[in-house]
Parts: sequence; structure tokens; C-alpha cells
Amino acid sequence: MLNWWHYLSVFLVALIVTVLLVPVVKRVAIHFNIMDYPGTRRINTKPIPRLGGVAIFIGILAGLALEWLGENLGWWIGPFFDIVTLAPNVKLIGVVCGLAFIVIVGVVDDVRSLPPWAKVVGQVISACIIAFTGTLLGTFKVPFTNMVVDLGYWAYPITIIYLVAFANIINLIDGLDGLAAGITGIAAISLFCLTFGLGRNEAALAAIILVGACIGFLFYNFHPASIFMGDSGSLLLGIMLGTISLLGATRFASVTALAVPLIIAGVPLLDTFGAIIRRIRGHQPIQVADAGHIHHRLLRRGFSQRKAVSIIYAWTAFLCIGAVVMWNMSGLIKYIFLVVMLVVSAIIAHALGLLGPVLTHHYYPEGDRQGTDEGTEEVPTADDAGELPASEGASADTDDDE
Repeated sequence: MLNWWHYLSVFLVALIVTVLLVPVVKRVAIHFNIMDYPGTRRINTKPIPRLGGVAIFIGILAGLALEWLGENLGWWIGPFFDIVTLAPNVKLIGVVCGLAFIVIVGVVDDVRSLPPWAKVVGQVISACIIAFTGTLLGTFKVPFTNMVVDLGYWAYPITIIYLVAFANIINLIDGLDGLAAGITGIAAISLFCLTFGLGRNEAALAAIILVGACIGFLFYNFHPASIFMGDSGSLLLGIMLGTISLLGATRFASVTALAVPLIIAGVPLLDTFGAIIRRIRGHQPIQVADAGHIHHRLLRRGFSQRKAVSIIYAWTAFLCIGAVVMWNMSGLIKYIFLVVMLVVSAIIAHALGLLGPVLTHHYYPEGDRQGTDEGTEEVPTADDAGELPASEGASADTDDDE
């Protein structure tokens, strides 16, 4: 286990470098007209530069660079080098290369708007780089038994699907100022607490570095945002969260260890699941965007951007704290607590009117624009996105699922 000042050092470097780089990236985006302009699916009422994910990535790289330098110069012992031979950790090199590739894909999409299939291919390649250099979900324990299941070669496709899923759940929920960065930061804090306690130095370092970069970006991205992260940021944050959860898994991961990252990412996961169900029941392709995400529906119920984001932050924090508490429980009580958290989240979703379009038979029946949210609210469609209230001069990035 590393010292607290070790973690604090890489955290501060990631935060400070991100804070310093955002204005530079912002000027570059404005110069090359890499902007989010108001439109039917945008909540922002004025052009906002995107490409903020580049600053986040450089901040993460700065934290990792400090870790590498500290180990190489003998300042501290860490996971980047073998203690005896000082051989580089191939697994972590693969993670950095995979993250770099997804950022490149995101930048291209921010500049030129890639078709959905091209973005998915880029995500798969990034996940392959990470998986084939050693970050794998290879084995897990069956609950209430000593049986260990070895996934064998299936570990590779399962890991790739897992990472691509994480990339997309953060990408989909990136719809309000500060939402994706805040949710990711809260989730990363939880993963840090868990992996620090397990002595998983690789994951703990990556998690605290990610927290620093997210906080640094929020200085400019919280409402009213002066820059958006774009797909270069949301895809990066998602795939890095998934990677940290894999790095933090013990040699034989329990089902609880596999469930914890999904609980931590529960709000965006619910949002993604709801989007898929809506589009299937509305006879729409899954990749077609709509304005029925959690943040859209909160705005439509009269919440300002800050309040909507705060509600989602609080919900995410509840799940993250619950996941940490659950991890420290044992036996049947652990699974009972899991069920309780799921029930509470379902109650919250219902109270906020978020399950209406998912539970109705058709999200958008032909010839009938009146879907229901508790029987009264019009269910949004892609064409209705421009009717969302621009609360408090809203300027949120809703380029979430193109």
C-alpha cells in the first residue's frame, strides 16, 4: 500500500495540469471552429467550444508521468515498474495506449462527426488494446461456494464488451454542464476507496488521478459551462472507469466485486437501459438519439440545470456509498443490502417520473405524441429536444448519443 502523500501528489498534478490546459484547448477549439452550436438537440443557447477531453487526457497523462518518474528515480515504489528488475508494467502501458486511442477517436468525432459504426469500431479497438495487454476479467467465484469459473478465451470478448459498455454509458449521460465529469469523479472516488483498501495500487493510482482530472475540468464545465468535453472526454472517462474496475479486481473476482462497478455506475447504466427500451418499443434504431434521458426529463419537470445535476450527483453518491458499505459486509446480508439499494433506486426513479416511457407499451406510438409520465407529461422525442427549457441560460452538451 502506498503512502497518502504519494496519492496526493499524483492527484494534485492531474488536477493542476487539467486546470491549466483547459483554457489552451478552449482557444484551439475556438480557432478551428470546433464548437457546439445551438440546435434541436442542444440545450445550450450559444456556441460553446468542445474538445475538453483533450485537457482531461493530458491531465491524466501528467499524473501518470509523475508516477513513472517517481518510481524511475527511486522517490517511491509503485506499480509501473517491477521492484526487482525495473521492467515496465506491460499492462499499464497497454492501458495508456488504449486510452490514447479512444481520445483520438473522440477528437476525430468532435471535429468531423463520425458515423455511429465508426465510433463503435474505435471503441472496440481501444478495448482490444487494453484487454490484449493484460487487463482482463478472467475468473470469478460463484456466490456461496468455493467454485472458481475460468473464462478462458471468453475473457477477451467479455472484457471488450464490458469496456465498450462503460464507454457508452458515460457518453450517453453527457447531457448537462458538469454531469459526466461529476458522475465520473464520484464513481472514481468510490473505486479509489475500494481499491486502496484492497492494496490494488494500479487501480487506486489510476482512480485518484482520474478524480483530479475530473475536478480540474469541472472548474470550467460546471454550469454555466465555458467548454464541453465532447466525445473525446466522455468516451475516455467511461472506458477509464471500466478499466479501473478491472485493475482493481482480485485474482479470483467474486460476483460482488463484479457487481460493485455496475452499482457505482448505476445512474448512467439505468439511463442507458431506459434509452434502449424506449427506442426498441418506439420502433426506432437504438443508435437514434432522443431527448428522453434522465437529465432531459428532470429539466422538463422544472428543475434548473444545477438542481438536475445535483439530484443526479446525490443519487450517484448514494449508490457509491452503498457499494462501499456492501463491499465490507459478508454472507447473505451483502446480497440483501444490494436488493435494498436496487429497490430504493427504483423508488427514486419512479418518484422523479423517469420510468414512464420505459414502462409504457410504446414510447412514441404512431399518430400519438402523448406518451405518459405519470399520466400527464408528454414523452420527449428527438424532434422535441429543442423545446427543452434553457434554464438559467443553459449551455449543456447534449451530444450524448449521436
